Amino acid sequence: MQNTGSLNDNIQQHYTRQDLGDAILSALTAAGKDLNHLKPEDLAPVDEFHIRGREATIELPQQLHLDTTQHVLDVGSGVGGASRYLALAFGCRVTGLDLTEEYCRVAQMLADRLGLSSRVTFRQGSALEMPFEDASFDVVWTQHAAMNIADKAKLYTEIWRVLRPGGLFALYDILAGPGGALHFPVPWAREPSLNFLITPEALRRLLEKTGFRIVSWRDTSETGQAWFREVAAKMKAQAGSPPLGFHVLLGADFRTMAQNQVRNLNENRIILIEAIAQRPPG
Repeated sequence: MQNTGSLNDNIQQHYTRQDLGDAILSALTAAGKDLNHLKPEDLAPVDEFHIRGREATIELPQQLHLDTTQHVLDVGSGVGGASRYLALAFGCRVTGLDLTEEYCRVAQMLADRLGLSSRVTFRQGSALEMPFEDASFDVVWTQHAAMNIADKAKLYTEIWRVLRPGGLFALYDILAGPGGALHFPVPWAREPSLNFLITPEALRRLLEKTGFRIVSWRDTSETGQAWFREVAAKMKAQAGSPPLGFHVLLGADFRTMAQNQVRNLNENRIILIEAIAQRPPG
């Protein structure tokens, strides 16, 4: 097994693209957007880097009771789409944490351009050694981030540590299904050494062993399949790739990654789980 340092380096190499911020701004310009008056929907093609995009982000917080008094930690925040959405929709403060330094820089730049610098900030760091004090957050949130993390027990222990008693943990993750080994590359791993999926049963056991109480648990795999069919139909109707999309983040092989992700989901090799867990009060 790779040591943590080399694994982190390989993960950052997988996601890092030099001058990503300039590439996104150039793509926005090519799409006819006014860089001085950006709106959240202008960034939608690139800043919700998970299956079902903004639709899933809108759905997940329904049981979180977010308001202006709360501080949310977004673990694996990427280029910050979910963080910015939560701040805009609920008025809460959001701190994003991501291993990839380039993502953090771009996420902050986009937040600043949307006038959110007072409510949204981003920190580079490992989810296994979070740079935050105990009980710092009212809510911890993560979408499609755990796939690259081998030490799941440490991950959920850290989330427990930084979450205040009574606080909620919202997750939307890709997990291992019964259909067999994955087809690679996928968006989170070009080859198996960066892939650390566990089964839904193993995830639930880990959360409960850490001390979390499961509030809700939902398999959204079929919803994800339907979403991919809609995306495929829209792409078929378009002439070529749009200026802004996930290919800006991951390069020319993203199309193959996306095709494999759809195949893995359809063949039950991956499962989508959306869940809310609570750190009990006291």
